Amino acid sequence: MDNSTLKIFAASLAILAGTGVAIAQERGVGGRGEGMTFESLDVDGSGEITLEDLEAAREQRFAEFDANGDGSVTADEFTAHAQARAADRAAEMFARLDADGDGVLSRDVLAGRMGRSPGERMLSRVDTDNSGGVSAEEFDSAKQRMSERRGMFRDGKERGWGRGNH
Repeated sequence: MDNSTLKIFAASLAILAGTGVAIAQERGVGGRGEGMTFESLDVDGSGEITLEDLEAAREQRFAEFDANGDGSVTADEFTAHAQARAADRAAEMFARLDADGDGVLSRDVLAGRMGRSPGERMLSRVDTDNSGGVSAEEFDSAKQRMSERRGMFRDGKERGWGRGNH
C-alpha cells in the first residue's frame, strides 16, 4: 500500500469509528458501543457499510434535531432534542435502579448508586492530617489549591482560564 492509500484508509476508519460512536450515543447507549451494530451502520441493508450509509446516518441524525424540517437547527430545537434524550436516559436509569418495579427508589438505593456523599469526598481530600475534621489551616490550603487550579494567583488576581469561574 502506498502512503496516500494508507492515509485514505486511516481517514476512512476514523470517519467510520466517529460516526458509529455518534450513532451509538444518539441511540442512548452512553457511547460505550453496546448499541452499535453492523446492521445499524449498514443503513441501506446492502451487506456493506459504505460512505452512502454513513452519509444517510448523518442525515438521519440531523433530521432528529431539525424538528420542523426547515434544514436548520435553532437553539430551541437543539435544546428540545437534548432534553428529550436526557429524559429518555433518566427513565432508563430509573428503570434499572428500580429493581422491584414499584416505581419508587429508596434513599438506600440512591445512596448505593452515588457512593460516598459529597461531604465524605470533601473531607477525604481536605483533611490532610486524617483527624476526621478540617482545620482552618487545611481549609485555607484547600481553598488555595482550588484557586490555583482555576487560574488564580495567590493574591486573588485573575488570570487565564480561571477568569470568571469563581
